[in-house]
Amino acid sequence: MSYAENTTVPVERSIAEIISLVKKAGAERVAQYDEPDRFTVAFDLAGRHVRFRVALPQINDVPEVRGDGRRRTTAELIAKRDALQRQRGRALLLVIKAKLESVESEVETFEEAFLANIVMADGATVYERVAAPIALEYADSRPQTLLLSGPSGRSKP
Repeated sequence: MSYAENTTVPVERSIAEIISLVKKAGAERVAQYDEPDRFTVAFDLAGRHVRFRVALPQINDVPEVRGDGRRRTTAELIAKRDALQRQRGRALLLVIKAKLESVESEVETFEEAFLANIVMADGATVYERVAAPIALEYADSRPQTLLLSGPSGRSKP
């Protein structure tokens, strides 16, 4: 069972709560981007630019067959898609709230908590830079040298 899978809270309200939450934590230059297939929340906090991009399920992401084996009607598909989108908004709120609490409680540093979502000088997040090398290391079962590109695009050891 997914967190908040039965929520009735609109995605827009969840995003507004996220913005309020990060502002209370001291964030500056807070932004939100609404796109047809995702939403993005970005902010500057603790001297870092942080970005969360969340894919919004589309109608074709919803299983056409319900758990009882019956096909969903168009109205049911739309309702299920909307429910999945609302759930994603609540889940992101929970994630950010937990990360901020972890930092506040000194369980982790800010960078430990938000590392994957910190935006580098070239606009890529740390996750986007290291995901492929990590996957390669697991696939090869041997250590890889993780090289992060600097702003100029050249790798730095």
